[in-house]
Amino acid sequence: MTHYLDAAVEAARAAGQLLRHSFQQPLRINSAEAHDIKLEIDVRSQELITESLLKKFPEHALYGEEGIVGDQMSDHQWVVDPLDGTVNYFYGIPHFCVSIALRFKGEIIVGVIYDPIREEIWATQKGAKPTLNGKPFRVSERADLAEAVLSVGLSKTGATIDAGLPLLQQMVHRARKCRLMGSAALDMAYVACGRFDAYIEQGISLWDIAAGWILVETAGGTVEMKPRADMKDKYSIVASNGVIDLKI
Repeated sequence: MTHYLDAAVEAARAAGQLLRHSFQQPLRINSAEAHDIKLEIDVRSQELITESLLKKFPEHALYGEEGIVGDQMSDHQWVVDPLDGTVNYFYGIPHFCVSIALRFKGEIIVGVIYDPIREEIWATQKGAKPTLNGKPFRVSERADLAEAVLSVGLSKTGATIDAGLPLLQQMVHRARKCRLMGSAALDMAYVACGRFDAYIEQGISLWDIAAGWILVETAGGTVEMKPRADMKDKYSIVASNGVIDLKI
């Protein structure tokens, strides 16, 4: 699988370079909603990733936030968020990333997350140790919630915000600190390398967390995903170091 991982790293770095060069420059808005923004740069980033990956693997499919390409029944499906943290990006907040995963027959086998501002790249493949800029890492060992730092995401709909607020209130009282950072993929990467002890979200898309999922698991953590019956293609997620007792 190394050639898949290498291809994902190359595509993530290319998209990250595009995002870095365009950061804090005038941006074209494709659409704006109450809790979200879609930018032209999102589309350009995904097009760059698509061209890079499908040129190497033309029989593969791509499932991304900005659209799908190829036969989605293909055994190999790239799951891509070309700019996770778009609102941060638009407002000039330097906390966003590129997320690329590869699924084989529904199982995630490769994951790469690239933060182009800090120049940090998390990478892993099934059966291997994950690395951050080439150095192995693992999840934290903190088991006491009172000593933990958590990310509790508030999603983009009224239903998920209403579900997330009581959870945030509960965790604010129980954990050392709670953070709302604005990038699900980076939250997952931070859990994987021990900066966070857990990440909780009530309504998230697969492209937001696919790469982070395999990063957390290969780093020794756990990921619990449940489809939301009331929201198509959305999931609730708890990713953690696997030892902390959240009691959600």
